[in-house]
Amino acid sequence: MNINGQNIFLKGVRNEHIPQKPEDYPFTLPVVRNLISLEFNRSVTYIVGENGSGKSTLLEAIATILRLNPEGGSRNFNFKTCETHSRLYEDLRPIRADLSYRNAFFFRAESFYNVASEVDRLQMEDGRMLDSYGGRSLHEQSHGESFISLVMNRLRNRGLYIFDEPEAALSYTSQLRFLVWMKDAVAAGSQVIIATHSPVILSFPDAEILVIDDGRLIPTDYEDCYIYRDMLSFIMNRNMIINELLR
Repeated sequence: MNINGQNIFLKGVRNEHIPQKPEDYPFTLPVVRNLISLEFNRSVTYIVGENGSGKSTLLEAIATILRLNPEGGSRNFNFKTCETHSRLYEDLRPIRADLSYRNAFFFRAESFYNVASEVDRLQMEDGRMLDSYGGRSLHEQSHGESFISLVMNRLRNRGLYIFDEPEAALSYTSQLRFLVWMKDAVAAGSQVIIATHSPVILSFPDAEILVIDDGRLIPTDYEDCYIYRDMLSFIMNRNMIINELLR
């Protein structure tokens, strides 16, 4: 499906469950408790919010209903080191527009180490797995290098890609490389959904930015997003802020 020139595979998700016990996780999160539906109208969508606001919980549930491994990886990854993902995915239903994409992958910074270990294990089984990741074990590279190897080699085809805080692995320069990858991915017809705290990664043109505010997802512009404004304020007023914090 193509909306306003954008390729959309997953149009959105809807919540079909009214919690009987709203005190139970994940319904303790206001954004989950208030969620009726979430639509993706552009090739790139950002979900941003403060720590604990629920953005990672939302991405995890979306990835899981698409049959992606909750700890990260593709549909072919079935490992689990600790089953800690919420049951939110049981209540969400995908609103699908097009399932013709060739590839899908869920990256989450906190468990990418486990994904790298699974890649090595599968390499020992068939001897070909590393070909899709640049030919070198991800464990033999730095965190940032392994991430770049992932996007440049494994995520080359038209697909649906979900990233939870990719900036955890990336220097400023590598974040710029990731933006270039995003441009190429969108040009190839991909859809990208990202949770981030980085004003650099957030800067992709014509993307939709949804901010979790007061327990709801609010569309906003880049210059109005707190991530950009807070970082700009710090850079412009660094001495004053540091003096106030550390006096």
